[in-house]
Amino acid sequence: MEHGPDTGLTRRGLMAGAAALSMAGWLLNGTLGPESADAAVPLPPALPAGVTPYRAEYRNWSGEIHADQLWTCAPDSPEQVVLLADWARANGWRLRAQGYRHTWAPLTVPAGTDADARVLLLDTTRHLTALTLVDGSTVRARTGADMEALLAFLADRGLGLAACPAPGELTVGGVLAIGGHGTAVEPAGAAALPGHGYGTVSNQVVRFTAVVLDPALDRYVLRTFERAEADAAAFLVHLGRAFLTEVELRVGQDQRLRCVSRLDIPAAELLAPAGSGPRTLAGLLAGSGRVEVIWFAFTEQPWIKVWSAAPTRPAAAREVREPYNYPFSDRIPEPVARLAGEIAAGAWGSAPLLGQLQYLVTKIGLTGDLTDLLLGGGLLRDLLSGDALVHLLADGLRSDLWGASRTLLQYVRPSTLRVTANGYVVLARRADVQWVAAEFAAFYRALLAQYRDRGEFPVNGGVEIRVTGLDRADGPGVPGARPPLLSALRPRADRPEWDTAVWLDVLSLPGTPGLPRFCRELEQFLLRTFDGTRAGLRVEWSKGWAYTEEGAWADPDLLERVVPASLGEGGGWAEAVAVLDRHDPDRVFSNAFLDRLLR
Repeated sequence: MEHGPDTGLTRRGLMAGAAALSMAGWLLNGTLGPESADAAVPLPPALPAGVTPYRAEYRNWSGEIHADQLWTCAPDSPEQVVLLADWARANGWRLRAQGYRHTWAPLTVPAGTDADARVLLLDTTRHLTALTLVDGSTVRARTGADMEALLAFLADRGLGLAACPAPGELTVGGVLAIGGHGTAVEPAGAAALPGHGYGTVSNQVVRFTAVVLDPALDRYVLRTFERAEADAAAFLVHLGRAFLTEVELRVGQDQRLRCVSRLDIPAAELLAPAGSGPRTLAGLLAGSGRVEVIWFAFTEQPWIKVWSAAPTRPAAAREVREPYNYPFSDRIPEPVARLAGEIAAGAWGSAPLLGQLQYLVTKIGLTGDLTDLLLGGGLLRDLLSGDALVHLLADGLRSDLWGASRTLLQYVRPSTLRVTANGYVVLARRADVQWVAAEFAAFYRALLAQYRDRGEFPVNGGVEIRVTGLDRADGPGVPGARPPLLSALRPRADRPEWDTAVWLDVLSLPGTPGLPRFCRELEQFLLRTFDGTRAGLRVEWSKGWAYTEEGAWADPDLLERVVPASLGEGGGWAEAVAVLDRHDPDRVFSNAFLDRLLR
């Protein structure tokens, strides 16, 4: 592939790109203590004894939501959170739980929150991290524990989860708040494994403790909810509208998994119309139950991961003993960093080259195959020359891996490229998975081509597609349990045939011109196509949605009507809002965005 003259990419620009990368906001800044010269805002008044506040800059994963030096503290116990809730209620402040900030949506704090806002962030990652095995099928976790620690704790005891989010640096509380998920459906024709679920991690909760207002005492207390209690379903996915301090999760016997990466199926075949053959998303899903597609922008070469159960190591597979086994993805290769930095600095027309480069890096890292590189243009050979190529090959080949489930389910480090993302889920029959994927792919491809023909390149990070089961009522193994009311995977009682969910994300570098407009056109297409007739659309809470041409989370019709209606079936949305309001009537655990959305 030759580098065209319209991309604006030069060798001098590549050198400058490394600096632009850091300026793009992909690295989190540190914190400042309360004695810092930058901490000029007065201390919060009369905090409970033992609480030490400090000033900290808040940035979300992509750096798009940024708040300067908000007051923060790290509660040392659930009881201290209760004291802080009473303090906040009495003084007109709000409390926001904070973990590792691996999110896109304004659920913790909205963008532009002033430094003098009466908001206190509660860092749960320092002290609220205990993990305890309750019995052979239940683990108790404080909500500040991270998912990597949780899965390692389970693996040491022969236990695991069937599906979970790919990043390990996520708090348990954060995952539950937004209905975090992995990629897995129940094996066709086989009974689900005891203790394992194929929807959100939230649906694995059997018991939890939350900070709620006790009307009789007129103060906040720690209250433990059993899963079968009526109010429990509102807390399991709460979007930051509540504070859970501890949960008990149902788990199952760990599985050994094999993960085979494929690069041999072009997107036109993989995402072809239904009935096109076995080398399709639906065909792969039928064979294994666990599939992920990463489709690089402006290419036809997706990276396909296919997981399958394998009690013993297949002869061709490489055994791994720790997670994060795609170093070419976790550690941004210097050529990718330079080019991404150049794009972020204004060379937006280089998006096709970045897509091709990401594909080549992936192919070399997985297989060691240099054919495409040698046949490509001189610039691509320059980009992958010297140390970069040596490091890729030195890491070893990664196309066929085998190990304990956690080693293959967690594969995203914080050091990966920090892109922004929109996010949607389509509920449909499993028999319609290929139709959903094909409809999306055809429109996405055509829309991207329209923008390219106008000289616009709004997408430079590609597409991710996953498929999961739903949050079934019998998932947690608790009689009388209901699925989380605000979960994007809550089944539709009026559409029981919709048993599967297809997750769709489009990724791009923050600030890419035209991206909000592109996402709005795509969002409106998804709403028209998956309108509840053959399939239904919901948003992925942690990602971007409700687009105007200027940005996400801003379209009033989606915020006030469409999104609530998508979860309103059976009165679920209204019930969830009412329950959360009743247990926190002063909205201590809220923010301005949630006040608008959950009303």
